[in-house]
Amino acid sequence: MSKATSHAAEGQGCAPIAFLPPRPDVLARRDEIVAALAGLVSPGGVVRAPLALKPFETDAFVAYRQPPLAVVLPQTTAEVSAVLAYCHGAGVPVVARGAGTSLSGGAIPQADAVVLGLSRMNRILEIDLENRTARVEAGVTNLSISERVAAQGFFYAPDPSSQLACTIGGNIAMNSGGAHCLKYGVTTNNLLGVTLVLIDGTVVTLGGKHLDAGGYDLLGLVCGAEGQLGVVTEAVVRLIARPEGARPVLFGFDSSEEAGACVADIIAAGIIPVAIEFMDRPAIAICEAFAKAGYPLDVAALLIVEVEGAEAEMAAMLAEIVTIARRHGVRTVRESQSATEAALIWKGRKSAFGATGRIADYICMDGTVPLSQLPYVLKRTAEICAGFGLEVANVFHAGDGNMHPLILFNANDPVEAAKAEAAGNEILKLCVEAGGCLTGEHGVGLEKRDLMRFQYSEAELAQQMAVRAAFDPRWLLNPSKVFPLEGRPA
Repeated sequence: MSKATSHAAEGQGCAPIAFLPPRPDVLARRDEIVAALAGLVSPGGVVRAPLALKPFETDAFVAYRQPPLAVVLPQTTAEVSAVLAYCHGAGVPVVARGAGTSLSGGAIPQADAVVLGLSRMNRILEIDLENRTARVEAGVTNLSISERVAAQGFFYAPDPSSQLACTIGGNIAMNSGGAHCLKYGVTTNNLLGVTLVLIDGTVVTLGGKHLDAGGYDLLGLVCGAEGQLGVVTEAVVRLIARPEGARPVLFGFDSSEEAGACVADIIAAGIIPVAIEFMDRPAIAICEAFAKAGYPLDVAALLIVEVEGAEAEMAAMLAEIVTIARRHGVRTVRESQSATEAALIWKGRKSAFGATGRIADYICMDGTVPLSQLPYVLKRTAEICAGFGLEVANVFHAGDGNMHPLILFNANDPVEAAKAEAAGNEILKLCVEAGGCLTGEHGVGLEKRDLMRFQYSEAELAQQMAVRAAFDPRWLLNPSKVFPLEGRPA
């Protein structure tokens, strides 16, 4: 089943995704290139057999599949440097890949590209609790950092739903967030430094354990650049002390608009819970059937609001939130009563994408809107999908307006798949028109590439492409992503 795609799969009546034309000279030199790469990495570090390449031909954006020229699996920064230096000299495109959990096609290769898989670079190199930092390799999974320091009372804050599998390198590429980003921020707010390998093999260090670095904020530029400026091999991330307590509370409403208005008023009142998550009726039913978390099934919309701190602090914050919720006609208010119940509440939310995949194919969109526009955008999203004859389940990070409507469709029906794609594009345009943007945490990748002109002028796109070209003048790093193919520099 399709987990995330705004394009229906090949073989189902849709045109193939457009890549930059493959370089014939690169394709003709495949054997030579593979042999050279094999001499640059540890034994077994090059994959070239057609069957062995299958896992690397797509990511979680499963609509399209394209086998790469080859896959290289380095184990050190030095090996990454050698591979990039060779590819730069040979004119071979490179697509960096972590765990392949990208929901926008960010790790899908092209026929003349080498996939640089960083999964073997999975060591936690240093834990420095005195400075509250961890230094990790790019292939370390998100959740493993928190697990490593849990006994000492610390954690790593960004928590994407895929945190069990997704890697820090991928999180940096897409500037990933998660349910708790409302209070703690997304990846860029928790990233202190990186080791970056440029396309010519040069290794540079940006930032470090200190809170700020002199000169241009190149670290901020790299975070969210989707692997187009260089390949991150190591990162220094911030560790945070665990709060004294945390409590998720369920708030049920008769309409999505009331729930959206409640979120806007909570934030407008200056209250910052650690998380505010939203589900509408279809999403509630899907997640409850999977997790048995005790979600109320007689409401049209559900907010999961989590507060943290000392007992008195949580009680005071919840009292304010309940008062606001009552002004918006809240029907259900239920606090978790145990750590087990709290874990079940979050299991349901974090399993939403997978639980939906059990019952239907779907497109997972990723747009962001101002909080004041949530009621309007939710209403229009339902109208857009109804206009195409499609169902939609909404589950998203309401506290920062990062929406994830899941458009349900039958991937084996070309007409329905085309409708789902069209509906998804209309929703993303709606987000921009409402004062928001095309993406919050999934990145642009292939999925939103051709919508970039809807948000940016030609001058704005040209400036962004000029910055990208300053790092990679020949456009060898992840070249078919982010920017529309037409109008790129020659």
